[in-house]
Amino acid sequence: MPRYISTAEVERVIASCDITTPMGIRDRAVLLLLARLGLRAGDISGMRLDDIDWSEGTLRVRGKGRREVRLPLPQDAGDAIVDYLRDARPPAACEQIFLRTVAPFRPLVSASVSSIVSLALARADIGHAPSRGAHLLRHSAATSMLRAGATLDVIGTVLRHRSVDTTAHYAKVDVDMLLRVTQPWPGSASC
Repeated sequence: MPRYISTAEVERVIASCDITTPMGIRDRAVLLLLARLGLRAGDISGMRLDDIDWSEGTLRVRGKGRREVRLPLPQDAGDAIVDYLRDARPPAACEQIFLRTVAPFRPLVSASVSSIVSLALARADIGHAPSRGAHLLRHSAATSMLRAGATLDVIGTVLRHRSVDTTAHYAKVDVDMLLRVTQPWPGSASC
């Protein structure tokens, strides 16, 4: 079964960032991208300044197998990136957007992105999360989209899955939706 937290808990995780500090500003932008677009840790660590088309409001994501896709950049995530670039990103000659907050200012690695999630879960006092890394927010985004009525094709496009079978994994989570489509067993009085 996919591992996820509720939409309300995701919002608590995002709100746990101290946006009066450079690290908090960066972490909020990272968490918003993970939560809103279901990005992978590697997508965040590899994200470059030229991946954002501000005029179109899109983000180019290079996923597994060198596949590229343009996703709409949610307003709150775009605003958080602008805040980070303007107020918190250290001056460095790196193409990557997200950098360490202490010198030497190098790009974040995937493990650092997962650590951002783990620390935010602790700050938000979410101790029951089924996992602690970046993939938790990917699963949570997919589950949220499914519960909001998105089709598996739409979810698969956002998550950049090659097969609907991979995306179908998320349908197992929505028990309420599955109960609405179940039929009574032949010969039984109720379901």
